[in-house]
Amino acid sequence: MTEHGFPHDEARLVVERALDEDLDDGTDVTTLATIPAEQESLSHLVARADGVVAGLPVAVLVVEAVDARLGTGEVWVDAHVEDGSRVVRGDHLATLRGSTRTTLVAERTVLNVLSRTSGVATHTRRWADALAGSGAMVLDTRKTTPGLRALEKYAVRCGGGTNKRMGLYDVAMVKDNHKLAAGGLTAAYDAIRAAFPHVDIQVEVTTTAEALESVAAGARFLLCDNMSTDLLRATVAAVRATGEHVEVEATGGLTLEVAAAYAATGVDYLSVGGLTHSSPILDIALDLAPDG
Repeated sequence: MTEHGFPHDEARLVVERALDEDLDDGTDVTTLATIPAEQESLSHLVARADGVVAGLPVAVLVVEAVDARLGTGEVWVDAHVEDGSRVVRGDHLATLRGSTRTTLVAERTVLNVLSRTSGVATHTRRWADALAGSGAMVLDTRKTTPGLRALEKYAVRCGGGTNKRMGLYDVAMVKDNHKLAAGGLTAAYDAIRAAFPHVDIQVEVTTTAEALESVAAGARFLLCDNMSTDLLRATVAAVRATGEHVEVEATGGLTLEVAAAYAATGVDYLSVGGLTHSSPILDIALDLAPDG
């Protein structure tokens, strides 16, 4: 389950914060009152809808964290599918064996994270499928849930998408406000190149003229924002005619209904903020086996 680079350190922080919210001073009043300390059980993580799974390693992190906090006993997690797998309603994703107390304390945190990340992966897979064979790939953005960026971007990878940048530190992106504040597109580009000579620079453009100015300044990744397919096609052709190797991204209000048309303009990427800010969860349940 590590093919897509599961972010263990970031996930542990999310788990600890989620358990802080649930346990406060360290008590689950319902579970501790109703479940004997020595009771053990078998339970299953079950898909309640068709989709793509992402985030199963979280289950292990949560049960380990619960036992470390409360001393409620070990739970062993046996995953039956790998992250990135397509599943259908009723599929068993993993089996949990061990302390019933630990299992029930961990249940909601496991489901909250796993349902969220699997929802992102499921949504991303729809985009990846829509673009299959076009030569274009779907990209995510920084429009992520605060605190969940590493996990949500992992989920995008599990769904067949590509991460554009992780934050403000790893890639420079010149947008309209930067152009205005810096005195123009080329001035902004030059200032970044002077201050951070080795960082990749991406430039947002809205016209063919801006695209060509960016290429002349040295940009090799363009974000074509809110362009019609006709304008985008003309811009891609003009950029390719320069002979420079420039990656071109379509961005701004894209939907699955227009994905194929935008991919046909010759762009390399379609950037979709909705992968992370608007994906519904994938419904997943934890079912305790009736015979324990």
